[in-house]
Amino acid sequence: MDTFDAASSNFVPLGDSALLIVFGDRIDPAPNRRAIALSKALADLPGVTDRVPAYASLTLHYDPGVWSHDGLVEAVMPYLADEGGTVLEDRHLRIPVCYGGAHGPDLDEVARHCGLTPDEVIARHSGGEYLVYFLGFTPGFAYLGGLDPDLAMPRRDTPRSSVPAGAVGIAGEQTGIYPQASPGGWRLIGRTPLRLFDPLREPPCLLAPGDRLRFVPIGADEFEWRMRGKDR
Repeated sequence: MDTFDAASSNFVPLGDSALLIVFGDRIDPAPNRRAIALSKALADLPGVTDRVPAYASLTLHYDPGVWSHDGLVEAVMPYLADEGGTVLEDRHLRIPVCYGGAHGPDLDEVARHCGLTPDEVIARHSGGEYLVYFLGFTPGFAYLGGLDPDLAMPRRDTPRSSVPAGAVGIAGEQTGIYPQASPGGWRLIGRTPLRLFDPLREPPCLLAPGDRLRFVPIGADEFEWRMRGKDR
């Protein structure tokens, strides 16, 4: 396990009200888990207004009237020394997805690019377990690790002006779910009827960093049934 000290470059000031703590320089579950664990451990630290874990880092936004950069680093150090004291509860979720057709307009193109049939793309995409590394881009958008490398696909040359909420896409070696309608350039292979972001719900985001999930193929009839509110 890496060690940290206040003089190291692992602590990076972001202006006068944010501190970046870097755990590594690669997409890997181990540094990501450290970032998530530290974020949870600091949940009640006064003067910290937001905690944003990413692939291998944690950004702490703080009140500069409460903390200086050096003061916050000093306060964080004991938590880094006691990383094993934070227990992460792994949540395992199943996300229903209607693949192809109107809900996955890029499925055939992805299949051709990867040298697979559409059914093989569906089987591989739904056959893996994915880790939620972090949320970003829009509220509730989960960046997922664990995509079969044979399904890697470049982004569209021209992004769509509107992607529907629940759309499941592939971009590079990542897969993700659009939580709300927004522009987007990922290749869309399916759509889930689940509501990933609801500002009136607590918590508003269905997924959280550290969650693990699997995609479960469903038919168009079940998708429409769930969209009508029977299972949302």
